[in-house]
Amino acid sequence: MISNLRRAVRLPQPRTRGVDLSHPARSPLGTAVVNCAVYADGVRQPGDHPADVAIRQVREGGNGFVWIGLHEPSEREFAGIVELFGLHPLAVEDAVHAHQRPKLEHYDDSLFTVFKTVRHVGHDRLTDISEVVETGEIMLFTGTDFVITVRHGGHGSLGPLREQLESVPEQLALGPSAVLHAVADLVVDDYLDVTAAVQDDIDDVESEVFSVRGSRGAGRIYQLKRELLALKRAAAPLVRPVQALAGEPMDHVDPRLTTYFRDVADHLDRVTEQITAFDELLNSILQAHLAQVTVAQNEGMRRISSWVAILAVPTMVCGIYGMNFTYMPEKDWTFGYPLVVAVTLAVCGLIHRGFKRNGWL
Repeated sequence: MISNLRRAVRLPQPRTRGVDLSHPARSPLGTAVVNCAVYADGVRQPGDHPADVAIRQVREGGNGFVWIGLHEPSEREFAGIVELFGLHPLAVEDAVHAHQRPKLEHYDDSLFTVFKTVRHVGHDRLTDISEVVETGEIMLFTGTDFVITVRHGGHGSLGPLREQLESVPEQLALGPSAVLHAVADLVVDDYLDVTAAVQDDIDDVESEVFSVRGSRGAGRIYQLKRELLALKRAAAPLVRPVQALAGEPMDHVDPRLTTYFRDVADHLDRVTEQITAFDELLNSILQAHLAQVTVAQNEGMRRISSWVAILAVPTMVCGIYGMNFTYMPEKDWTFGYPLVVAVTLAVCGLIHRGFKRNGWL
């Protein structure tokens, strides 16, 4: 069974992007309830039952668990499930209103876990206002005989994950904590996918900054840093909860899954290391960009200063001869004017040559 479970953990996770699971066609049990199923010995039992009927069937049989999936439930829609399963009011408030940090909280009869989901937003070219990372939330109530998943956001559908788990009954036979592990593994794998896509964006910005034409990409760099911060806020707070799950066995978590939570923790560590490295790399790219801008400005100022110095010579000569003194040098000589012009041009040429040799022009 454990070998099958290991293979199940490694199977590719299909993705469903931007599906509205609150649509009536996908929610036969209500506007917020996406699915409600009973599992016994890892096998889904036939029929779709309301939550009260499903949990009664499990508790009367003394085997299996109920998995209820919800999408952005309101307080009224969630009230019946809260009363049925005795969920803690603080956890319920977090699940309904969302916008929570990733965390793991222990209550008397359940665990409450919050995951931040992420998705890379595709784009042809990164701009100053491009959205790179889209975030959502998945919250789980895990008890002895039930698991309730609450999803917020337009991505991170758990439908494919449910189907994946149902194809491996040995994994679902471990109980609700198997769903908790599968969701954690899915979320962290999405982090890895997003970091790989963000790295491509960073490579593009880096190539543009160091191109021959230079770059006007300060805005794109800042945008990437902002989006990277969103990814960091999703991944970094999750480290402690996953480490807790990967540590000593706890209530409502099958001890046989501890090793697999360690694998999730290892992947999460890799994500946080990559985020830190990306942030440092973006800082370096930004500093290089600012240095290029400074160098370009200095070169422009040197060119302007050089031409000002060259033009100062004819300006000075014209200013002297424009004072209309009676006794000006060579004023009454036939070749005086050509001589002054020639001397002025010669001096300007010498100055220009000097600036050219020094790299100012």
